[in-house]
Amino acid sequence: MNIPTIVLFTTLLAPISVVSAQETTGTPGSPSATTTIPGNQLPAPQPPFGGKITDDALSSKPWWAPRIVPPAKAPNVLLIITDDSGFGMPSTFGGVIPTPTMDRVAENGLRYNRMFSTALCSPTRAALITGRNHHSAGFGVISEQSTGFPGYNSIIAEDKATIGRILLDNGYATSWFGKDHNVPAFAASQAGPFDQWPTGLGFEYFYGFIGGDANQWQPNLFRNTTQIYPFDGKPGWNLITGMADDAIAYMNRIHQIQPDKPIFIKYAPGATHAPHHPTKEWVDKISAMKLFDGGYNKLRETIFENQKKLGVIPADTVLTPWPDELLTPWDKLDAETKKLFIKQVEIFAAYAAYSDYEIGRVIQAFEDLGKLDNTLVIYINGDNGTSAEGGPMGTPNEVAFFNGLNKLPVEVQMKWYDVWGTEETYNHMSAGWSWAFDTPFDWFKQNASRLGGINQNMVVMWPDRIKDKGGLREQFMHVIDVVPTILEAAGIQEPDMVDGIKQSPIEGTSFLYTFDKENAKAPTRHTTQYFEMMGQWALYKDPWLLSTKVNRAPWEAFGAANPDPLNNQEFQLYDLSKSWNQAEDIAAENPNHVKWLKEVFIEEAKKYQVFPLDASVAGRIVAPRPNITAGRTEFVYTTPMVGLPQGDSPGLLNASYTITADITVPEGGAEGMILTSGGRFAGYGFYLQDGKPTFLWNLVDLERIKWQSPDALAPGQHTIEFDFKYDGLGAGTLAFNNMSGLGRPGTGVLKVNGKEVQTIEMKKTLPMILQWDESFDIGSDTLTGVNDADYKPPFTLTAKLNKLTIKVDRPELSEADIKKLEDAMKGADDAK
Repeated sequence: MNIPTIVLFTTLLAPISVVSAQETTGTPGSPSATTTIPGNQLPAPQPPFGGKITDDALSSKPWWAPRIVPPAKAPNVLLIITDDSGFGMPSTFGGVIPTPTMDRVAENGLRYNRMFSTALCSPTRAALITGRNHHSAGFGVISEQSTGFPGYNSIIAEDKATIGRILLDNGYATSWFGKDHNVPAFAASQAGPFDQWPTGLGFEYFYGFIGGDANQWQPNLFRNTTQIYPFDGKPGWNLITGMADDAIAYMNRIHQIQPDKPIFIKYAPGATHAPHHPTKEWVDKISAMKLFDGGYNKLRETIFENQKKLGVIPADTVLTPWPDELLTPWDKLDAETKKLFIKQVEIFAAYAAYSDYEIGRVIQAFEDLGKLDNTLVIYINGDNGTSAEGGPMGTPNEVAFFNGLNKLPVEVQMKWYDVWGTEETYNHMSAGWSWAFDTPFDWFKQNASRLGGINQNMVVMWPDRIKDKGGLREQFMHVIDVVPTILEAAGIQEPDMVDGIKQSPIEGTSFLYTFDKENAKAPTRHTTQYFEMMGQWALYKDPWLLSTKVNRAPWEAFGAANPDPLNNQEFQLYDLSKSWNQAEDIAAENPNHVKWLKEVFIEEAKKYQVFPLDASVAGRIVAPRPNITAGRTEFVYTTPMVGLPQGDSPGLLNASYTITADITVPEGGAEGMILTSGGRFAGYGFYLQDGKPTFLWNLVDLERIKWQSPDALAPGQHTIEFDFKYDGLGAGTLAFNNMSGLGRPGTGVLKVNGKEVQTIEMKKTLPMILQWDESFDIGSDTLTGVNDADYKPPFTLTAKLNKLTIKVDRPELSEADIKKLEDAMKGADDAK
């Protein structure tokens, strides 16, 4: 009988350290022997050989190194984080959208009403998996906005091992399902490197998508590092169910192979980030409930009263005013606008309820395996506040927002009314609903200085450990606190060295102490925390919160940026022990506090790589990065290829370019895609339609400009060319805080065998981005097509592709251009 040694450990405050006695089982050197490890060095050093070696095997004694296992009773861990969801969304915290899974966890565990995020997706997720602040982990902004500074380069450095890596080397099975927004946009192709993918960060198994969001009907989906298409031939397939199915299959697989091996799952559904893509079943359920017919102002009041009744906010909380100047009050909207807005929010709500249901299936799978009692479930509602990136009007196509079209008229949007939320839309809702779903706070995702952007909520369940079922916890905590909490729960040491690299200390503070009922009202152990996002910032120092006044709504992303975001601000001050939701600004009465807290923010910013502050938003999307196309102006392809992501493909926006295809048409003619990038919601395609050379620009599904030869190509070899001359100054103007070089007109010419067949002037071009979850494909078209009226994917090219050449000619600023831009920038600074 093998009896484990007694576990002895002590816990310290952040960063957590666990000092454990080594646990061993089995006869040392036998194949069945196991051991825990000190954990200070990963991977654990190979122990010295404990057997005996002579000249022959018969007189020698074999010896096996013990298998590494976690400490006895280390729990399974299910870490759930949803997307773009504010405090007032789930029913668990007063919302009207039913979230029975979150309710179940809360009723069998604890509610937390002061869990904080960073205000944006990638940054929160980097902090969540590393236990370090988002700038420390290289994610000051999302990966698509990365710049060449340590706090903003979107690279999780090797001295910041993730929770996946730490648990893996301590004997856990580790996995990641759903959204991964922490691969640098310039390292997302099949050329790698893959060290920043989940499998390179310590997650043995990955099933999900790379990037900020994905079409849930036809996602850019990966298993580990291989793109997969499980939806092909399966109408109605949806990733929200697909990833739950895969997670449950993974759990069963691990359990059957090794029942005693603890499982760690990071579970990150795309919901409720746009596009909002629920199944019809859930749309019908929510629509029948008539939750939103009273409008967003009434919704906000209802949620607020529910929150008070539940006791998840203080009874004396005062609701901040509705921003009439920013968001039109419901009673001022016409009937058609109300009809559209109700459709938008019902689809959002269906998506949220659908996601919560599928999360429930995963939790139930732990119970079905008999593992739930010793499973630590951490369910965080939102990686930031509710998104307002649909703008005040909402949109049928989020890609339009990222190209500056953020207020599409109702009559335009109504063309998609009957298909809202289906594969024909990349939809988002009116920001009025987003404001309501952030109740009792105000503002949104992106707003790091307002609680509506950063104050999430969370529920935690661990039946074997948490006995205060249904309890509420109000201590301040941040997503960086999750890693040290998991480590303390598992009895695992924070490593000093990983792969021979000295680790930077974990910056979070364990909140395991709050699991005990006697600590329900204990003071918070996380007393200081900075916040910063795109030039808006705040500093929490218990109980104070210094905030910069919001100077830009999230949909206002395309103007000149604040050149001095550290100082060029209006400051607000709150005592959160008295003004729980930032309702009472006391900055004017406390100038010394404002000065002191600003100094503390500067100290924190220096410590955690926050400088240099940058208030630009859209401009950073097109900033140069070290992708595999950097510095290249010519690209040559000779064989079909699909799946190259936008961040690693030749960029044609804001530039002149020439695309030349040398093809051979067989007898009987040919059709199919030569080259495409993007898809149904923005992109371009170069193809043969009924044998006719065709080039098409899809301008965010609102307009399509099409060049086409009048004649089909005869059998034989042909050269077809599309030449585009751009009339703007290009992305170089961004260096002068000026976006005038982007999205300018240009003229395209289609040529066949050297002869011009059609010339069209484009009055406007896409300034920022194509559809990011669709790839650059040669020889066929994956996922969605750029023009459903012309073809259906994969639209494989039936001609022989001999050679495809892309030449890009980016504008260069003249001395006169630079002088003019410098003068304009100086004038703007003087005006401020």
